[in-house]
Amino acid sequence: MNTAACFHAHHSNIRLIEQALASYNIELVHYVDPGLDRLKHDEDFSSTLVQEKVNQTLQWMSRCHADAILVTCTLFTAVLEQQKQPLPIPVTGIDDSLLAMMRTHPKRYLLAFTNPATVEPTMARYREHLDQHLAGEDKPELESVLLPGLFDMIMRGEQESYLAALKDALHQLAVERKNSCLIAAQLSMAPASEQASIDSGITIYTPLTGLGASLERDIGITPRS
Repeated sequence: MNTAACFHAHHSNIRLIEQALASYNIELVHYVDPGLDRLKHDEDFSSTLVQEKVNQTLQWMSRCHADAILVTCTLFTAVLEQQKQPLPIPVTGIDDSLLAMMRTHPKRYLLAFTNPATVEPTMARYREHLDQHLAGEDKPELESVLLPGLFDMIMRGEQESYLAALKDALHQLAVERKNSCLIAAQLSMAPASEQASIDSGITIYTPLTGLGASLERDIGITPRS
């Protein structure tokens, strides 16, 4: 059985990953560090600070007897490609499966966020990745939208209120923007996205879309028999 060390910015993501990978032969060991999210409004907060902290934590996790690392926070995954020190085990970002989908099916994508600190670095990572892997005429169109006032709810532990408000916002967005492929870009948005998809009859993609298949390919996990 493979062991994956999971790097979260909030403890609520543990349950989501455990549920998403419950049908696989994999041991999940969880590391939670909400510090960067708590500092994101400081005047001296920068991508350099994120990169240094993420790199330090990944180096530590790579020594803790895991076969691979799964980074579940989009704020953290935004700096993965700028890692200065190589790691001895594979590292998978929670949005790697979404990037694979965009490469395979170039179209118009609308990425919805609730955490304002993740919008710019995540969109920059997506555009840089697609520039490296696709020719100009084949690249998808990317647009972002911030759903304001919601992320503070989850950081205060108001999970039910967050999910209810987010479900309504995503439902409205899905109906209004039928010409775009809607992605709820953060892992914390996945439960509300699933319900909004059912209510609207429109598929809303999340970082959990294709996660199992992505880990099968990247680190060789297998379904439970």
